[in-house]
Amino acid sequence: MSITPADEVLSRTVATLRAAGCVFAEEEAQLLLEAAATPAELDALVRRRAVGEPLEVIVGWAGFCGLRVRVDAGVFVPRQRTRFLVDLAVELARPGAVVVDLCCGTGAIGAAIAARVPGIDLSCADVDPQAVRCARLNVGPDAHVYEGDLYDALPDSLRGRTDVLVVNAPYVPTDEIAMMPPEARDHEPKHALDGGADGVGMHRRVAAGAPAWLAPGGSLLIETSEEQAPLTARAMADHGLVPRVSTSDEMYCTVVVGTLPRD
Repeated sequence: MSITPADEVLSRTVATLRAAGCVFAEEEAQLLLEAAATPAELDALVRRRAVGEPLEVIVGWAGFCGLRVRVDAGVFVPRQRTRFLVDLAVELARPGAVVVDLCCGTGAIGAAIAARVPGIDLSCADVDPQAVRCARLNVGPDAHVYEGDLYDALPDSLRGRTDVLVVNAPYVPTDEIAMMPPEARDHEPKHALDGGADGVGMHRRVAAGAPAWLAPGGSLLIETSEEQAPLTARAMADHGLVPRVSTSDEMYCTVVVGTLPRD
């Protein structure tokens, strides 16, 4: 933070970001000022943001649930609405609970749950090697991070023992990816965005495998959209889970929770 945010520098940065379409130009300008070591570096950072590179990648981190989560280039950036998924998972987790963050990306969800419920047994998994490297830095040495396609990544020791299975899998319909903001569609991996024709393709795969990994009474939590929630809930019910839909108007987030009956 060697740049002093003089009024003229800050004003010029805000104006450039606003002209590029940044909705939160003032807040972003301050973060870029803090991240730059020299005026030349500030100019370079502002240019990167103006062409649509995610702010979190430029500064190297995202604020999420009170944590500073490392975000590397090419990895899905945690969304603020996903705090609602964390809130619901925290209600279900207890010290000693086995928690799995599937499709973990940066590991932000798992890290946030662990910060609020000390003593959980946390495992994270993702198919993307870049995401796995990033998650290992975010969740710390007490958690386990695996690489692979959904449940194929997990060790058999977790089978039938998972109390809380949290999933923020892609749920954007394929045809709608082109309408996403450029920082997402141009800079995040497509496999982290594309949910298939109706956006629920990955949810169906997750729901199909979940009963084998959940402990009796354990719950699967999937972030989805309000429109897609009935399809996500149906996928859970089709595989023996009892679904319920929770929506946060404040965070503009919908989560379907499916519980495995104890019997």
